[in-house]
Amino acid sequence: MQNKRVLISGASIAGPALAYWLGRYGYEPTVVELAPALREGGYAVDFRGPVNLEVLERMGVLEDLRAVQTGGSAMTFVDEAGQQLMRLPGEFAGGELEVLRSDLSRVLYEHSRNDAEYIFGDSIATLDQHSADVDVTFESGSSRTFDLVIGADGLHSMVRRLAFGPEQDYVSYLGYYVAGWDVPNRYGVETDGLMHNVPGRMASVGIDRRDTTRAGAMFIFASPELTYDRRNPEQQKQILRSAYAGMGWHVPQLLDGLAGSNELYFDSISRVDVGRWSAGRVALLGDAGYGATVGGMGTGTAIVAAYVLAGELGTSDGDHAAAFARYEQALRKAVQVCQAGGNRTGKFLAPATRFGIWARNWTMNKPFLLNQMLKAGQKISSQVELRDYPVGTTA
Repeated sequence: MQNKRVLISGASIAGPALAYWLGRYGYEPTVVELAPALREGGYAVDFRGPVNLEVLERMGVLEDLRAVQTGGSAMTFVDEAGQQLMRLPGEFAGGELEVLRSDLSRVLYEHSRNDAEYIFGDSIATLDQHSADVDVTFESGSSRTFDLVIGADGLHSMVRRLAFGPEQDYVSYLGYYVAGWDVPNRYGVETDGLMHNVPGRMASVGIDRRDTTRAGAMFIFASPELTYDRRNPEQQKQILRSAYAGMGWHVPQLLDGLAGSNELYFDSISRVDVGRWSAGRVALLGDAGYGATVGGMGTGTAIVAAYVLAGELGTSDGDHAAAFARYEQALRKAVQVCQAGGNRTGKFLAPATRFGIWARNWTMNKPFLLNQMLKAGQKISSQVELRDYPVGTTA
């Protein structure tokens, strides 16, 4: 087999999923991850529609994920006194299957680690492509040669930066930031997640169903684009404190919980648009190539895309260029439809005006309109027609 040695950057979702399938085809995947271990915590992610569930079934992970599913929490929007204004059912946010991102990452890692090498606490520093291979140096100073390199390293992909060009050429800021962290459950949260709005800001808290003494805070706020160090959580915490200064409800207590949080997720709501998903022996997968932070159905898209990319490589007889082209052809239209959802997320969850908040609540309190939105989400997530590759089911 040609092009057997594949380096995958990123061990979150797309990377381990691709490593699993490449291992099934006899490849030798290596996954490098900047974090020192699998990331803990994180918000819930969901899968919608038969295509997403079919790929999970073919991977043999569906039952493992059902064993740790959160059940999909309903979202209740409340005023400052805690009175309900509008309620979204669990299936609106949770789809057919909802799990914590950390649980999904762990399950994918466990199913792929026997056929893949994992390197934690390191990342790619340079790429040097040749006609037959790619020389890679890592931040640790070591160097190795691979046949192919796949960037599954998210919105701020280093692989994309090295092989395609600077981030600003591909990432569009959509006007909002999102943050999430764990806190003690001191807010009366029992089943529904609670959400509170003022213009341009949303604060929410939801229960951890595996440990009801814990809860998760999630904030979304409108802002001009900010300059900050993505590896400096203390700086990010200060941004949150400034952005939410003076807001009532549970916000002061939730901000106090930042001090004891082990994991803070903080990022812009942005969209990635890359004209072509491959450059020579390097290709992009998931958010690195076509992400939309929050609401872009990125998790299900990444799982399906990993299946398709591995299937095309596994049936390409070593012709990676043809495999990359077929992978992109199979998915580009579908992922662009999914990305469109990310364009609306910030505006939906944190409307800019009091009238916008009222109009959203009024609309979503209408059962017919809510059902139409649920059906639209299921339709969007089923855009891809799965090909039955030779290694399409678990052994």
